[in-house]
Amino acid sequence: MPEAMTHGLGWLQSTSLAIAIANSLYLMAGLSALHLVGFTLLMGSALVGNLRLVGIVLPTLPIADVVRPARRAIALGLALSVATGLLLFSTRALNAVYNWIFDVKMGLLLAAIVFHVVVPSRFASSALRPSGAARIAGAVGLLLWIGVALAGCAFIFLE
Repeated sequence: MPEAMTHGLGWLQSTSLAIAIANSLYLMAGLSALHLVGFTLLMGSALVGNLRLVGIVLPTLPIADVVRPARRAIALGLALSVATGLLLFSTRALNAVYNWIFDVKMGLLLAAIVFHVVVPSRFASSALRPSGAARIAGAVGLLLWIGVALAGCAFIFLE
């Protein structure tokens, strides 16, 4: 890792905010709880939206009536998770960036976000039956978000 990046991460970890969070059980627990609430909103919405694209849940509702609200909830959950995740990251930035599981989690998260922004809206129609392409998109979306969740769990338990 370049020295400038290591220096920057060291600076981030030594800020008064990062130190206050790291030294406070209540701040760490509160941020972790909010991170989990955001991620639960994100994952629940991603599961419902992508399972609808696959054709497994809510088959009597038009695809758009499920996918559009799910996308908004995903955005809200993602905003909360990213905000709290950055604060939690600040307390152990150097350890995190040298952890390959964290790298996998961030890579999957980036891929899931890009996929979420670009793909599902193309299939949000008034149709009741998803096309083959919509089913594939839903399956890929599911795999990406589940991968993020599994990598997050692995990072917590194996760090």
